[in-house]
Amino acid sequence: MSGSLAPAARIALAIGAAGAAAFAWGSLVERRRFTLRQVQVPVLPEGAEPIRVLHISDLHMAPWQRDKQEWVRSLANLRPDLVVDTGDNLGHRRGIDGVRHALAPFRGVPGVFVNGSNDYFGPVIKNPFTYFGGPSGPASKAERLDIGELHDFFADLGWTDLDNTAAALEVRGTHLEFFGVDDPHRGYDRLDRVAAAIDDLRAGDPFADDEWPDREGGVERRPAVTIGVAHAPYRRVLNSFVNHGAQLLLAGHTHGGQVCVPGVGALVTNCDIPREQVSGLSVWRHGLRSAYLNVSAGLGTSIYAPVRFACPPEATLLTLVPAA
Repeated sequence: MSGSLAPAARIALAIGAAGAAAFAWGSLVERRRFTLRQVQVPVLPEGAEPIRVLHISDLHMAPWQRDKQEWVRSLANLRPDLVVDTGDNLGHRRGIDGVRHALAPFRGVPGVFVNGSNDYFGPVIKNPFTYFGGPSGPASKAERLDIGELHDFFADLGWTDLDNTAAALEVRGTHLEFFGVDDPHRGYDRLDRVAAAIDDLRAGDPFADDEWPDREGGVERRPAVTIGVAHAPYRRVLNSFVNHGAQLLLAGHTHGGQVCVPGVGALVTNCDIPREQVSGLSVWRHGLRSAYLNVSAGLGTSIYAPVRFACPPEATLLTLVPAA
């Protein structure tokens, strides 16, 4: 017999080498290849000034992740008019230390936020193949994190909590109406409370009586842009937001699939959103209504699954512009 490897052994060896190379790339290179995605969204009223919205999500921050912290700090140089944080900021019991350092430059910039499951609970080791069976369930041994400390920091930044409630902001002369939910992945969303909060907001809106001149020289009620915010983009939440008149939906949670196949895309979403809408800007349709949907692929991973492939970590700068 020849000492050379049989064809099957050579194939197995090649596959193993390719797998090892892909893991090394995803773990050592791509998960640190932070990317800014920039898109325009035509949702503003005619004549409104553009609004630059920085959408960040899924930091999964650990205190030693200085490269990620410094990159997020650098985003302040974009001078956003508004920051939207769609949750899962924490990735370690002292992740708050890294979050404070990363987001400190945004103090005074208007912002809104919602919770993700990893703002409540620390990461645990999971079998990655379980995600092919559907969205992950709660881990019974997950460590509880100090979400109150996180909320106190966001309040110090001047950001507004949208968990199961609604709020309004004036940004660059445009009235923005927001509503959001607590983490849908854990079932903490209360769409009934959101509906009541929207009714209260619209009934007591301090800008409701403001008027703008129309093109014929008369007056009309100031138009509002309505934005729905959630951590996990479950269909029930997106559909409810659209029913309540949202023109733009912002979410995270999916990590863009985290490990994707070039030419195929994400294999899992960890929720019930279609795979083709797992990340990026798309249109969400429900009944006769629709809204733009931006799902962030996020900036981090669990410390127990530190790999990304064909799906680099990202933040998004959305420039809201007048609709054509």
